[in-house]
Amino acid sequence: MLKESESANDTLLSIFISLKKYLENRYQKCRSALFTPIDNSQLILFRIVFGILISWHCIQCIMNEWVRRNFILPTYTFSHIGMEWLQPLPGEGMHYYFYFMALLGVFISIGLFYRWSLGLFTLLWAGAYFMQKTAYNNHYYLLLLVCIIMLFLPANASHSVDARRNPDIRSNTVPSWCIWVMILQIAIVYFFATVAKLYSGWLDGSFTKGMLHKNAIPLLENLYNQQWFYLFIAYAGILFDLLIVPALLWHKTRKYAFMASLFFHLFNKLHLGIGIFPFMALSFSIFFFPPETIRKLFFRNRTAVEKTPLKPDYGRKMVLYFFIPFFIFQVLCPLRHWVIKGDVLWTEEGHRLSWRMMLRNRSGYTKFLVVNNETGKQHYFKLKKLLTKKQIRGMQTKPDMIWQTAQKIKEHYQLKGKKVSIYIDSKVAINKKQLRRLIDPNVDFAKAEWNYFSHNEWILLYD
Repeated sequence: MLKESESANDTLLSIFISLKKYLENRYQKCRSALFTPIDNSQLILFRIVFGILISWHCIQCIMNEWVRRNFILPTYTFSHIGMEWLQPLPGEGMHYYFYFMALLGVFISIGLFYRWSLGLFTLLWAGAYFMQKTAYNNHYYLLLLVCIIMLFLPANASHSVDARRNPDIRSNTVPSWCIWVMILQIAIVYFFATVAKLYSGWLDGSFTKGMLHKNAIPLLENLYNQQWFYLFIAYAGILFDLLIVPALLWHKTRKYAFMASLFFHLFNKLHLGIGIFPFMALSFSIFFFPPETIRKLFFRNRTAVEKTPLKPDYGRKMVLYFFIPFFIFQVLCPLRHWVIKGDVLWTEEGHRLSWRMMLRNRSGYTKFLVVNNETGKQHYFKLKKLLTKKQIRGMQTKPDMIWQTAQKIKEHYQLKGKKVSIYIDSKVAINKKQLRRLIDPNVDFAKAEWNYFSHNEWILLYD
């Protein structure tokens, strides 16, 4: 009996030692793969393209009146809750703000004072992003994340003014993890975009039908009204988001995947606009092609390796203590709505920062009933006193912005020395279906609080 026990222990010990050796071997291979120096042509080209894109985007925001509509005309902007102290510069200040960001984009592209330029752009873009939600888009958040990642990458080591001014930083190589963090970033975006589409309003084509009808090209309007076509667009969107990253990674399908990506994003740009995102998404394709291919196409006069000042384990602590927590957060943040009561599609709680893009159409109305606590008189507040037409359209179907509006109305009367109660009549429809009540009409919003991390009970659940 004792011999059998010793034999079993020896077997378990042998298995444990073998498993330990296997894991150590895999760890060493993974570490070697991540920190192996490779040609940095992908990163250099992306820096150039990225700088051009953000500079163009900032100029476009000024030229198409986006800055004026969202920062200059409003007397109040819907900052992210908790960041109300972020308000636009007075007068034409926000135009100069965006012109300065456009200049920084040029500096980033040519690699002039790269980290200072990118760091300052990141701060300014974060300010613009958190300053208003009326024109919220997921790619504004993506742009912020890419800026943060690029701050940690030596993207100015070649073909930059910095490298000419300071030859000590010049290099034609980069650790491979610098490329993989960019691939992982776009993979997270596409993965959660896929998961978010797995709901009835997308699967039955009702959202894509409304989207195509709203943005239809006159000559193709009959085609867009065909059931087979808007169902095809719906399921093609799911398959594209799910498969594009694996298809770009596999060399046998890479070219076809790139052509599909080109068609997909140009189609979206033509029909939906959506700003810089189609071009930024296409720019990520740079990281999927071999660096040698990028060098031959864009940097023909450059040798494969000139100088490698980077240490073999360059950025190891950066990967361990910044990028791993950074990506853990990005994986968990889009999942937070699963621990919040209610359907995020209806309540909007956990919607932002979750890659739930181009997913649904919300329509409806919201009215604010103001009751004077001293006289008992009541009336519906005229929202035009506080908000622009665009702000009203954006606010009236989104609970957090409805709550913020109620607080501004309360403040409006407090400045007049009046104490009021505020009740809300709000009904919303998803994808043009039946209107349903969104906000509890019995809750006094002069007293209601906003809970950022769990369900707000004054948001009625979709039964």
